[in-house]
Amino acid sequence: MIGLLINEKEIKEIEYLIKREMDEILFDLKDDRIDYIVKRAMEERYKILFLLFKRVASPQECLRYMRKDKKGRKKG
Repeated sequence: MIGLLINEKEIKEIEYLIKREMDEILFDLKDDRIDYIVKRAMEERYKILFLLFKRVASPQECLRYMRKDKKGRKKG
């Protein structure tokens, strides 16, 4: 395990960068022109980003970015 000391300003910057990247992935996942295999890789990247996001964001922010499973339930 690796520890990291960061201040509040740096946390907000990390949160912003992760949110921006997740928003871009969510937008691209809606594009029908993108191949299934590529979308699967994007889903994996989203999962990793969301795990990082949960470490710095508030629970309310995390709820906004939780993906739904095939039955419409929030997963995370």
